[in-house]
Amino acid sequence: MPGEFELIARYFTRPVHKAVLGVGDDCALLQTAPGMQLAISTDMLVAGRHFFADVDPFLLGHKCLAVNLSDLAACGARPLAFSLALALPQAEDAWLAPFAKGLLALADAHGCELIGGDTTRGPLTICITVYGEVPADAAALPIPTQALLRSGAQPGDEVYVSGSLGDAALALLALQGRRTLPPNLLQAARARLEQPTPRVALGQALRGIASACADISDGLLGDLGHLLARSHCGARLEVDKAVPLLAARQAYAGGSAQFDSDMGARTALQCVLAGGDDYELVFTAPLAQRSALAALSDTLGLPLTRVATIEAAPGLRLVDAAGHAVAHDFASFDHFATRLALP
Repeated sequence: MPGEFELIARYFTRPVHKAVLGVGDDCALLQTAPGMQLAISTDMLVAGRHFFADVDPFLLGHKCLAVNLSDLAACGARPLAFSLALALPQAEDAWLAPFAKGLLALADAHGCELIGGDTTRGPLTICITVYGEVPADAAALPIPTQALLRSGAQPGDEVYVSGSLGDAALALLALQGRRTLPPNLLQAARARLEQPTPRVALGQALRGIASACADISDGLLGDLGHLLARSHCGARLEVDKAVPLLAARQAYAGGSAQFDSDMGARTALQCVLAGGDDYELVFTAPLAQRSALAALSDTLGLPLTRVATIEAAPGLRLVDAAGHAVAHDFASFDHFATRLALP
C-alpha cells in the first residue's frame, strides 16, 4: 500500500506546461496571459451522496473533473489547470490506477493540467478546484469581462439548452430499482450519469452571443431559476419543447408515446425539468442571434434547443403548446432540503 507522498508521486505528479510550478511544493504557481482573467470553481463529490461507492473508478475520475469543467464552460472560460483533494478509506492500487487514468484522460483532452492538492484518509470524498482563463473587457459594464455570467438576460431574449436533459436522472431511477429500462437504453442513460460531457467548446463559442449562461447540474428548473434571479427577470418555459430533450424517451422501443405509457409522462417531465446531473448549458440570447446559434449548432454537431422566452415579470412559468399554465410541484436538487420523490 503506497504512503501519501508515494501515492501522489505515482499517480498524480506530471510535468507542467501552463503553470510556472506544479505538484511538489507548498503552492502551485500559475500565470495567465496579459488581458486575461482567471476563472476558478470548486466542486466536491462524496460517496453515497454524489455517486455509488462501487462505481467504476475510471468513470468516477472522468466525472469528478467533468463537473468542474462544466462550470468553466458556463463562464466561457478555457481550462488551464486543477488541484485535487482526495480522501480515501484506504490507498489501493486497484482503485487508484483506473481513477487516475479516467481523471487525467479528460484533463489531457482539455489541456487542463493537475498542479497540486492534498490527500488524506477518510470517507471517499473528491474535491477539485479548477482554473480557467477568459478575456477581460475594459468596456464591459458593470463587470469588465467577456466571461458569460448569469446576470445578463434581458426581456425578449430566448432561452436555449444544449444537448439532451433527463437521461442521467432516468438512469439513477433504474439503478435504484424504481424504473425498468431496456438494457441498451440503460447503458446509454447510465453513460450520461457516469461520464458526462462538459460543453467547454460551446461555452467559449458563446462569448459575444449569449447574454447569460449557467450549467445544469441540479436540474433545469433550479439552474434556470438561479439565472433568472441574478438577471432580475422571469421566463415562460414551453413544456412541449422541453420534454423531447429526454433522449431515452425518443429512443424507446415503440416511440415516445409508448415510453409515456410504460414509464409515465410525469416521470419524463420531472427527469427533464428537475432531474439534474446533466452538465449541459442553459443560456439566453437575443432573437437576432438565432442564425448564429444555428450555425454554431451545426459546427459543433450539438443540438441547441429553444425552450423558453425571457419576460420582465419575475418567476418561471411553465406553459403547454396552447399557452395554458402547467401546474407542477417539481423541485430541483438541494443538498439541505427534502427532494420530491418521483411517482
